[in-house]
Amino acid sequence: MSLPIPRAPQEARQQLHTIYDAGIASGAIEPFVYPSGAFASLVVITYLLIDHRNRPLLRFARFVVWAYNAYFAAYCILYTRARNMSTSYCVGLVSMWSIFWCYTILIANDAQADFQRMERTEGVYRGQSAKRAKGQDHSNGSLESPSESKDSASRTDKLGDTASPRERTGGYAWQPYPLSPFIERLDWVADIFSNFRGIAWNWKSIPNLPAPPPSIQSQLHSTSGTSIPLKSPQPSRDNLRRHQTKRELLSSNLQRSLGCYLLVDVLKTYCMHDRYFWGIAAIDSPIPYLPSFLNNLPALPRALRLAVTLYAMKTMLLLIFSMAPLFFVGALGPKAIGARGEPWMYPDSWGSYSHVLDNGLAGWWGAWWHQIFRFAFEAPSKQILRRLSIPSKSIPGRIIQLFVAFFLSGCLHASGSYTQLGPTNPLSGPMRFFLLQPLGILLQVFISSLFRKSGAAGRLSPRVKQLTNFVYVHCWFYYTAPLLCDDFVRGGLWLFEPIPISPLRGLGFGAEGENGWWWWGGDWVRWHEGKHWWESGIAL
Repeated sequence: MSLPIPRAPQEARQQLHTIYDAGIASGAIEPFVYPSGAFASLVVITYLLIDHRNRPLLRFARFVVWAYNAYFAAYCILYTRARNMSTSYCVGLVSMWSIFWCYTILIANDAQADFQRMERTEGVYRGQSAKRAKGQDHSNGSLESPSESKDSASRTDKLGDTASPRERTGGYAWQPYPLSPFIERLDWVADIFSNFRGIAWNWKSIPNLPAPPPSIQSQLHSTSGTSIPLKSPQPSRDNLRRHQTKRELLSSNLQRSLGCYLLVDVLKTYCMHDRYFWGIAAIDSPIPYLPSFLNNLPALPRALRLAVTLYAMKTMLLLIFSMAPLFFVGALGPKAIGARGEPWMYPDSWGSYSHVLDNGLAGWWGAWWHQIFRFAFEAPSKQILRRLSIPSKSIPGRIIQLFVAFFLSGCLHASGSYTQLGPTNPLSGPMRFFLLQPLGILLQVFISSLFRKSGAAGRLSPRVKQLTNFVYVHCWFYYTAPLLCDDFVRGGLWLFEPIPISPLRGLGFGAEGENGWWWWGGDWVRWHEGKHWWESGIAL
């Protein structure tokens, strides 16, 4: 479809809506609708709610369930879209993520057999016999030591089937897959389905996630005895910040969310003044509002646009991540959701930038940038290494893990690119960007090893080494990041409205046609009537 060059952001936005409407009208694409959009996830959750640990045929069925989920997700990526620009990107990204995550909990691991979570002992074992509560049958969710069996039995008899998360007290124990009551099993499954970082689970794989508070670690040892899983979280160096109290966590996240909100408004307002972020100008093209002598500097326009893109992505993610603690701890809290409402369950999501200064590109991706997807990105490579009998800490093992993780990240972001409404390049853009990152890491490791062998590294001060890492990382991104950033703008990602109220645009600082206080509205959500009942629903 040939469209004129837009003269204002709202024209660029309307052109993408025109592309969407034309695709729907021609049948080339379908709207992404609920509830049918959640069918595959419901199938996976329903399967996990059925105990298959001692049923070989049901246990094998997890391959079939994953295959169905993968087929459904692939169909969504190929044929469904959303009218909102950011939502359309998420259709691809979330669909691909569901393939990876369900593979991790169904195929690479058997969630029911392999995973355990931290839970309070009193109220967890309700509805079970005293024999099971003693820890003689771990299938009921109990890992108590024999010394606590008498107390456990009395608590179980007392609570019966009436206990809820708000009634749970006592120390923490490792809770495997619980059989009853059903609400406990549903809570366990919902937690494993949505807890991507593995906080309070025995499979925590993010190196700098903090261990539980010492008092809770003592309780785990006391209640679980020798049954503590081998994968249990251990204290790690340079942990992310863990909040000790509810007040500290809410204060920190409220300040962060307010600061990010204002910064998002600044960045969004800025982007609408630059035609590059509409998707119609090159990244090296002159920036209209800069003096000519600055535009003539060869690196400035690109460097400035890359910096804006980086800060926009990081700020938006920080804003989103800060919402979860405010809701689950502030609005709900332990009285409503039990242990999941404790403040120590929500450590910060972003590492210290010192990782970049100390370790370069490896520190950027391995410790500073958020690690939400890490466990799923590592699962396939661990299987490969086991099958090939390659030690995970060997050089070949590390290289395989590195390339597999970035390949999966490339697939994830390329899927989001594919479902955008604009003319994107998923393979030559996002996929190529992420496949280049392990090469950049290995190149920096090779250069550093040459310096060490020559003895030159020993003569450099720590500050000089940090400066060298800083320069290398940002030079690397100067040449590779446009592959990803250009794809964002071509797809129209920065044309979406991230916040409902814009102080800056309300005060008149917006681009032409971009002034006003309220920015959410229109037909973001509407009812779509399809040919079949499963094609009808709430379209985004």
